[in-house]
Amino acid sequence: MKKLLDATESVAAFFLLAICALTATNVVVRNVMSVQVPDWYDGSRLLLGIAIFWGIAIATYRGGHICVDALWEYLGPRNRVRVDMLATTLTFAFLCPLAWMVWVKVGGTGEQATSDLLLPMKWFYTVSAVGATAAAILSTVRVIQMWRNSTALPEQEEAPHGA
Repeated sequence: MKKLLDATESVAAFFLLAICALTATNVVVRNVMSVQVPDWYDGSRLLLGIAIFWGIAIATYRGGHICVDALWEYLGPRNRVRVDMLATTLTFAFLCPLAWMVWVKVGGTGEQATSDLLLPMKWFYTVSAVGATAAAILSTVRVIQMWRNSTALPEQEEAPHGA
């Protein structure tokens, strides 16, 4: 599982790096030679879509996304797990239709291509769809792991924070 998570994180990081390199190269070439990198705009926005979906996958699994813990901080261990499981289940409920619709987009792309280099957009959409699917699968794995770990918690809950 660690290799899969590392690979997912690496894919997201690689595409962020590609966006940075493409944008920086375009700025330098535009300022030095007064020309633009072909398809830099289409390329950067398509790569951003890929990076976002793969980033969502790893953030969902790790539970490391931005969240407000106002209620969670005052709960005992069992209720914290319950809140985390509810949040991840709701995330899964949104990610499944999202992944489905991205695959629908892949199927409906047809022969669309970028404007300058005529790169087929289907390639970019497919990598994004795999990332969206990975996000849905990893959210399921996270819920299962939390459920398994919650059964190992002691029955007696600790006193709420500040009590």
